[in-house]
Amino acid sequence: MTEEAQIKRLRVRTVKPKKRKGVRLGVGSLVLLIFCSFLIVIATFLQLDVTHFIIPSKLFTGEPLTIKDFIFTYKYIPQVPAILFITGLLGRRLGITSILLYIITGLFFMPVFALGGGWRYIFEFGFGYIIGYLPAAFAASTILKRGYSYKNTAKAVLAGVLTIHATGVLYMILLAFLKHMGLSFIFDWIISQSGIKILYDFVFSYLAVLVAKYARIILWLYL
Repeated sequence: MTEEAQIKRLRVRTVKPKKRKGVRLGVGSLVLLIFCSFLIVIATFLQLDVTHFIIPSKLFTGEPLTIKDFIFTYKYIPQVPAILFITGLLGRRLGITSILLYIITGLFFMPVFALGGGWRYIFEFGFGYIIGYLPAAFAASTILKRGYSYKNTAKAVLAGVLTIHATGVLYMILLAFLKHMGLSFIFDWIISQSGIKILYDFVFSYLAVLVAKYARIILWLYL
């Protein structure tokens, strides 16, 4: 055998095939996945009173003002920040799996949705927002794979929040037309469910992803 043939044979022996990386689902990851699904349930039934200062419209009309006119309290349900937190903590595959576990539980096992549960919940106007959790987690996690910089975090949160609300609104409009609801109902629903709430969702979701970033480091997850 020539020297060149021996070198080629040696190269074939020493080059090992690359192993495909899969999702590591150890006991710790499984517990964390279930906990995150339960976290969505907690967020669904948790109501926060968010109080902050505002500029009242009376300021521009010349009407008499009091201190209470400058203070606004919004009753906020932090479901969307919970979804973005889970996405930032678990990543794409386990994050989506955790959300799927929540949805399947609500449709077939326990009433974990805001208005109950069961497969008939798909006919509720708000179910579209729940469906939107899945593409939102996919979009946000795809952006976060590039890094958890402040800029990427903002992009991921914006993509996630808008995806949830867009899916929710489109689903609601479809059901409204099927149920022959009027345009006033559709308009009022959009204002109440996707009006100012989008701003709160963005702010709190951004903070949630930042917390998830450092929680991920502390837990030393390799997902």
